[in-house]
Amino acid sequence: MKNIILPIFFILFTNFSTSQTIYYEISFENAVHHEAQIKASFTNIKEDTLVLRMSRTSPGRYALHEFAKNVYGFKATDSEGNKLKVIRPNNHEWQVIGHDGTIKIKYILYANRGDGTYSQVDETHAHLNIPATFVYAPSLSNGPIEIKLIARKDLNWKVATQLPHVSDTTYSAPNLQYFMDSPIEISNYNLREFKVESQNIRLALHHNGTEQEVDTYFEKIKKVVLAERDVYEELPKFDYGTYTFLACYIPNVSGDGMEHRNSTVLSSTRSLAKGGMERNIGTVSHEFFHAWNVERIRPKSLEPFNFEVANMSGELWFAEGFTSYYTNLILCRAGLITPKAYVEGLSGGFNYVWNSNGRQFFNPIEMSYQAPFVDAARSVDPVNRDNTFISYYSYGSALGLALDLSLRQQNLNLDDYLKMVWQNFGKNETPYTIADLHQSLNTYAGKTFGDLFFNSYIHNSGMPDFKSLFESVGILLTQNTHEPDFGASVGITEDGIAIIQRNTQINRSAYNAGLEKGDVITSINGNGFGKGQKFSDIIQQYKVGDELEVKFTRFGEEKITKVKLDPSPRYNMTINEEASKEAISKRKAWLKSE
Repeated sequence: MKNIILPIFFILFTNFSTSQTIYYEISFENAVHHEAQIKASFTNIKEDTLVLRMSRTSPGRYALHEFAKNVYGFKATDSEGNKLKVIRPNNHEWQVIGHDGTIKIKYILYANRGDGTYSQVDETHAHLNIPATFVYAPSLSNGPIEIKLIARKDLNWKVATQLPHVSDTTYSAPNLQYFMDSPIEISNYNLREFKVESQNIRLALHHNGTEQEVDTYFEKIKKVVLAERDVYEELPKFDYGTYTFLACYIPNVSGDGMEHRNSTVLSSTRSLAKGGMERNIGTVSHEFFHAWNVERIRPKSLEPFNFEVANMSGELWFAEGFTSYYTNLILCRAGLITPKAYVEGLSGGFNYVWNSNGRQFFNPIEMSYQAPFVDAARSVDPVNRDNTFISYYSYGSALGLALDLSLRQQNLNLDDYLKMVWQNFGKNETPYTIADLHQSLNTYAGKTFGDLFFNSYIHNSGMPDFKSLFESVGILLTQNTHEPDFGASVGITEDGIAIIQRNTQINRSAYNAGLEKGDVITSINGNGFGKGQKFSDIIQQYKVGDELEVKFTRFGEEKITKVKLDPSPRYNMTINEEASKEAISKRKAWLKSE
C-alpha cells in the first residue's frame, strides 16, 4: 500500500472537523451469537447520492469473498436522525439519497470465522479483518478515518492492531487503503516485544497457555526476525515504528496466515503445548518475509489493491513462491530446524511440482493468474486442478530453490539478488513488473544467465537440472524405481470399501486404465479389502510392470479393467555425507550451518 503517511486529524464522534469524513464505532454486546453492532458517520458529503459498499476482496487474497452476505439490519439517517432512502443496485452496494451532507448508518455483522480473511466475534475475542467488517465509501477513500472499538471489559479485552492509537480504544487510519490493510485483535492476549534497529517487534498472542510458553515462543520469533533481516541487511521502515504479530492459537479459529503492511495475522487450532511451538513457527517465518516481499517489493499488478473485483497478478510465483522458498530455509538458518530436517523436507514440494501434469498447460506466470480461482475461493462444480494446476506457492518455491543453487554455482546467491530488488523497488516502494525482475537478474548475474532462467523457467514451463544442482551442495536426489505406483489416491473406508478420492493423474497407471474419481474398487486380482487396510500397502505387494485385474463399480454398474503398475515417480533428498569439501562448503554457506 503506497503513500500512506498523511496528516491525521483526530475527532470526536459528535464534533467532526472539516477534514474528518469517516468515523466508525463497533461493539460486541451479542458476541455469544457472533454479532457485532456497527455504526458509521460520513460527513462533508458533496455528491447527492453516496455510494457505500462492502468489499468483495481482502488484501493478501485474490478471490472474491462477497463479505456483504454477513451484513443485515442496515439503516441510514441524516445528521438529525431522519431516515434516508437506500437503494440496492447489487448485493454488495447501498446507494443513500436525500442526506444533508452527513450520513449515519448502522448495521449488524455476523462473524464466525477466525482467520486472515474473515472476522470472528464470540466470547473469546473479536477478531476483525477490516474488509470483512466495515462498509466503506469509495468516493471518500483518500480521507482520514477514526474508529472506536468498544472492548468487552467484562471479558478483559484489550486491542492489538497496526492502526495508530488516538486515545483509550480509539484508533485512526490515514486513508481507506491503510484501514483495509489493518486487522484488529481484541481479546485477553499476552504481549511481548523487542527492539530491532530502533523499531518495535511485538507479539500479541491470544491463547490458552502459560506465560512461560509465550516467552519460549517469542524467543523463536526473535530468531526468525533476525534471520530474515540478515537476508536484506535491514528491516523495512514500519510506518509507525512497530510491527505486530497478531496470533490466535485457540480451538475456535481456522488455520491461516495473512500478511499486512505492519502486521500479520496468525491463526491455528494447535496450542503451543500441543505441537504449535514447532509447527506454528513456519507461518511466522512466511508471513514476516512478506514485510519485504509483497508488501514493499510489490507487483505493479496489485497496486493499488482493488476491493471491488478479483485481483489477478502474474507475479505470485515470485511474491508468494520465493517467500515460500525462504520459509523453512530461514528456520534452518535460525537453528529452529536441523539441516537434515530441512533438506529431507524439500521432497514434498519438489515431488508435487516435478511430477505434476500442470506444467504442460501453464507456466509460472499463468499459474499465478489462477489465484482468483483457488485462493480460498469456493465453487460447486468439479474441476480438474489435480491435472492442470500447480500452486504458485510450491511452483515458485521450487524455482527459488533452483535459482539460488544455480547462482551459487557462479559464486552468487539469491539473498544478494533479493537485496538488489529490495534496493531498486522495495525500499523506495516502486511497484515492479516481471520485466523488472528479469532485468534485475541480468544486471546481477549477467544477461546470459538471466535470459536463460526467465525464458526457460518463467515464460516457459521447463524445469532445471535439479540433480546436478543438488549435487553442487552435497545433496543426493534419488528415486526408487523398484517401487510400484497405482497412479491414484485411493482410500479404504472402515467398511472395507476402496474409493478413488481424487482425479486420476494423466498418463499414470490408473488414468491409462480408464479409472476415475469416485470409482469404487471392489477387488484386485480377485481379492477384496479388509478394515484397517491401507491401499498403498496392498499395491506394495506387487512389482513394477505387474498387470492387475481391477474390478470396480461406477454409477452402480460393475466394470473391470487392467492396471499395469508403473514405477513410482517420487524422489527423495538426503545429505550426502561423502560429498566433496567444495560441495559441503557450499551447503554450509547456503544453509548458514556449521
